[in-house]
Amino acid sequence: MNQLNLPAFQTALKKDQGKVYIFDIIRKKYVVLTPEEWVRQHFINYLILDKKYPKSLFRIEGSLSYNKLQKRSDILIYNRAGKPWMLIECKSPTIKLTQKAFNQVAVYNMTIGAPYIGVTNGMVHYCYERGTAGEEVKFLDDFPVFE
Repeated sequence: MNQLNLPAFQTALKKDQGKVYIFDIIRKKYVVLTPEEWVRQHFINYLILDKKYPKSLFRIEGSLSYNKLQKRSDILIYNRAGKPWMLIECKSPTIKLTQKAFNQVAVYNMTIGAPYIGVTNGMVHYCYERGTAGEEVKFLDDFPVFE
């Protein structure tokens, strides 16, 4: 898998019937290793180990409904009161982060309502604070420290 612009961590990989799996510490199970999953697992570990986000407040690939369509959010982090706090969209490292990725996560967030939104392809990472009605979004220099 590609080298990412994220800290390395101790990955647990296994091979079964010709497929490679990576252990997801949030879902506590092995999942098929795709380029997007490689980014997701690195980003989860970065947020937990470097930013001190509590593992217990993550939801991975949670389903959501938008316009009668079933979708899945990549990473959703709740605040300590159990309300959505940050929504993160992960893309493969080979995918250039364009307006399309930002639109996708913004549409998901219409249902979720998290104040912080992140987009990453493992090489480039963006985080912004959602604007309230009539306000522009505010891009942040880094992902916020968890309170």
